[in-house]
Amino acid sequence: MPLLAVFDSDALFDGRQSDAAMAIRRGTARLLRELGFAVLPEVTLRSGRRADIVALGPEGEIWIVEIKSSVADFQSDTKWPHYKSACDRFFFATSPEVGDIFPASEGLIIADAFDADIARDAAPQRLSAQARRALTLRLAQIAARRLHEIEDPPPRGLGDL
Repeated sequence: MPLLAVFDSDALFDGRQSDAAMAIRRGTARLLRELGFAVLPEVTLRSGRRADIVALGPEGEIWIVEIKSSVADFQSDTKWPHYKSACDRFFFATSPEVGDIFPASEGLIIADAFDADIARDAAPQRLSAQARRALTLRLAQIAARRLHEIEDPPPRGLGDL
């Protein structure tokens, strides 16, 4: 699979996510679901950057969550500020072991494999109507494609079309 597939159909588990990151993702997704969000992991945005979690809320709000499973993971990341222009709220999600090493201006979720809590809310910023529509449509296409490929996987080698 190429790094940037058209619909990210096989991006859920591509080997780049550590066990710790997957545990954080699971707990965070559970929290977001409880809050009424539809959750899509590993979404390539229009910019070409891939968000760890994109969540679509009950009123159409879009949150992006960047998972950081270690201090080194955060320190080596320079791409996270670019996600802020693609959402209404931006959060970091991490484990209790990593703790709050993140900028105080950003939202923070503390998670384990079973649960999560919002430790610090994210400042709201509103996407433009055009950007919201485009991203919502993209999320719907990705979700539908992933669901269809669970039911009817493409033959090997054809998933990148």
